Amino acid sequence: MHDKQVRRRRAILGVLVGVSLILLTAYFGESSSSPLHTVQRGVVEVLSPVQEGASKALKPVRDVAGWFSDTLSAKSRSDQLQRQVNTLRAQLAHAQAAELQNRQLTKLVGLDNALGIESYHAVAAHVISRDPTLWYATIEVDKGSDDGVHVDDPVIGDGGLVGKISTVDPTVSVVTLITDHSMAVAAQIQDAGGDTGVLVPAVGDPNQLLVQDLPQSGPFHEAVGQQVVTAGFKAGPLQSLYPPGIPIGQISSASESNLLNDGQVQVNPAVDLRHLDAVQILTKPHGGTERAQLP
Repeated sequence: MHDKQVRRRRAILGVLVGVSLILLTAYFGESSSSPLHTVQRGVVEVLSPVQEGASKALKPVRDVAGWFSDTLSAKSRSDQLQRQVNTLRAQLAHAQAAELQNRQLTKLVGLDNALGIESYHAVAAHVISRDPTLWYATIEVDKGSDDGVHVDDPVIGDGGLVGKISTVDPTVSVVTLITDHSMAVAAQIQDAGGDTGVLVPAVGDPNQLLVQDLPQSGPFHEAVGQQVVTAGFKAGPLQSLYPPGIPIGQISSASESNLLNDGQVQVNPAVDLRHLDAVQILTKPHGGTERAQLP
């Protein structure tokens, strides 16, 4: 039974192939006015409106499909561009951080050379934390007693005085900044008279310092823009913690009335303490006179 069905199908297929060949031969062998050509034109005329209608009916479907395709393609391009932007931002942030640190270290080396700090060994350290609620009080650095750091060691950075070591652990130390309320530094104004006083933070303004106890009789030499540096000697109750000549800041406001009444001038700090990343701790080697330098 199965063999008969197979033979029947093969016979039908052969007949259809033969008829197709005959029709193709007749079609290409006849003129354009032949019956076969006439039938073709009739079929085309009948089906053409159906094809056109189907094309119009399916156009919204094609448009929707194209919109989805374009949207997905655009989203893919957007995601790729966003990844590239994120990568470039990370590279830019790294480059800017490296540039800032290099600039600060360059200032430190220049400060060493300018001051000629003798009998101090400078330990380079990085700022690893800041008190989030006391921006101008303390910072923490990554060097401690294992590196020869001691309490009260002076700390410089970014071209000027930063503060002093107040707490020491084996591998970390806390630096009390010059803008902290507990700080007081013997300071000298680099004017014609070389007047000295006590530098303290301005109450209520972490961006300002004050040099107090200046001479209250003329002639007055203090003027806006003059440099204020460490005096480097003991003044009253102050200990000589800092070598002389370390920049502290510049006079931002000075008037005869303030000098006559209060004996003080306002000073802008030389160091941007909020953005400090690298410092040097001036430690004293035992019995040595080693020049301060980067390790």
